[in-house]
Amino acid sequence: MPAVDDSRVLVAALTRDDAAVYRISDDRALVATLDFFTPIVDDPYTFGAIAAANALSDLYAMGATPLFALNIVAWPRDPEILALVGDAIRGGADKMIEAGAFILGGHSIEDREPKLGMVAVGEVRPDELLTNAGARPGDRLVLTKPIGTGILATALKRGAVTEQEMAEAIRSMLTLNAGALAAARASGGVHALTDVTGFGLLGHLHTMLAASGVGARIHAELVPVFPGVREQITAGAVPGGTVRNVAAAASFTAWPEGVDDAMRTLLCDAQTSGGLLMAVDRDAASDLLARLHETGTPAAVEIGEVTAAGDPPLEIVDDIP
Repeated sequence: MPAVDDSRVLVAALTRDDAAVYRISDDRALVATLDFFTPIVDDPYTFGAIAAANALSDLYAMGATPLFALNIVAWPRDPEILALVGDAIRGGADKMIEAGAFILGGHSIEDREPKLGMVAVGEVRPDELLTNAGARPGDRLVLTKPIGTGILATALKRGAVTEQEMAEAIRSMLTLNAGALAAARASGGVHALTDVTGFGLLGHLHTMLAASGVGARIHAELVPVFPGVREQITAGAVPGGTVRNVAAAASFTAWPEGVDDAMRTLLCDAQTSGGLLMAVDRDAASDLLARLHETGTPAAVEIGEVTAAGDPPLEIVDDIP
């Protein structure tokens, strides 16, 4: 993407952040993002609601309040499948209303495989903007949802699990990151923020480290994981995106001696509607965790710490501090 040199543009593509930010006045900035994907669950209403929560997550990761969204719909004309699009759109609309925002329109095309997502727009005060570029050595890394949705969704498509068996993961994907952002605001010590989605935990953490000019250490055994994920990795239910993430992580990650392929896969699993990953001041970490528990986030776990920049920048350890 070309660089943008304009004082109104507060965040663009250069730092690979979660959304674009454009200042419209001294005290207001618009935050915009888009995301869409193929069905991750069988139920169309739930699929639409997850798609909305996923799109909104990028706004929360910038510290923004959602305003409205536009639908992106690609759908087959096959009568049996076409009949499901209304439920999918309704699921997204209901989730958007839960977030205090609205769907105001959109665009649809014919496609061989269903796809649904949104352009989501929010607002933030420029002085309250949170980005992925502020992590500091000594910060604690806190995660607000377990990982493993990519593995479980692949297992669901193969018939290896049911939606009932992955109910905890579905509830998590349906959970807005609004509560997690509120806890981050109240703690007052969050220096950098991103959400964990398609590039997996390590991929999104690496982007934060690169933008901040720091390194990090992750305690693998502390990372929260949905039930059944490890078993499905062993059974081979690994999506292509996760495989690509594992390959990419090799260039920026130091793994402990003897780490197995399952752990590498798990930490790189491509997520949908994942949690917020926060770099928080060490002295504020306990308060943040307490507030996250109060808001009912699916997880509230300190999984590592920010270090000085190194080569490679990311170290995985298998001990529990």
